[in-house]
Amino acid sequence: MGVMLANIMAIYRRELQSYFISPLAYVVAGVFWLLSGLFLILILMGPQGILSAIAQLDAQGQQMGVPVPPVDVAYEFVQAFLDRMGWLLLFVLPILSMGLYAEERKRGTLELLATSPITNWAVAVGKLLGVLTFFTTLMLPMLVFIGIILSASSPPMPPMIPLLGFLGLILLAASILSLGMFISSLTDSTILSAVLTFAVILLLLFVDLIARNIGGGVGEAIGHLSLLKHYNNLIQGVLDSSSLILFASYIFLGIFLTAQSIDALRFQRQ
Repeated sequence: MGVMLANIMAIYRRELQSYFISPLAYVVAGVFWLLSGLFLILILMGPQGILSAIAQLDAQGQQMGVPVPPVDVAYEFVQAFLDRMGWLLLFVLPILSMGLYAEERKRGTLELLATSPITNWAVAVGKLLGVLTFFTTLMLPMLVFIGIILSASSPPMPPMIPLLGFLGLILLAASILSLGMFISSLTDSTILSAVLTFAVILLLLFVDLIARNIGGGVGEAIGHLSLLKHYNNLIQGVLDSSSLILFASYIFLGIFLTAQSIDALRFQRQ
């Protein structure tokens, strides 16, 4: 067990270091921060933002002499921002995951990994932890900005709600990256890997709509596979064990399929 943990940490450090020296990773980080900041400003202070909507409601209430019901601005802001971030991941994460194994194939180092004493599970877990850590560092500035905004809310917002929302964001990212890692292990083309990952994740996000059209018990069962449905539960502050189990299942599935893919490559080389 100790040897396996040491192997995972070795792969993890190697993978994480590769992101911090990659020009593409810095380009992705810059675009991610730019779009995230733009979403944050527009949601809060844009022409159709929360503050503008509340100001219009107050003006209408004063004109009509009708009291306006209070609006939980902090809750609406957190939910709207995390909803936009979930859709942003659809475009960013396939780019981060596309080179996890495809680059190894292209450089010819995947065969070395496949025939090394390190188990395929250790390699897959280490790579996934590396890219997930890099993504988490991208979220840190957003956490600071949201913390500053929420500190001005009155009454203060319970910290459990935004923390649960960001947990959902991390779990969603881990699920997408895990499946993207498996797709990356199937090809030496990073572009093809990114496109296929985008297509698969888009299907898993909209599977709830497909389930509604099917209806019945089959449709209900398919609907439980929707990443978007369970992500929305978490960003709304609903801690549901079924959502945690589903995300954990997707993460495990991606790691398992990746390990089997590399095992198949090892068998071919033998």
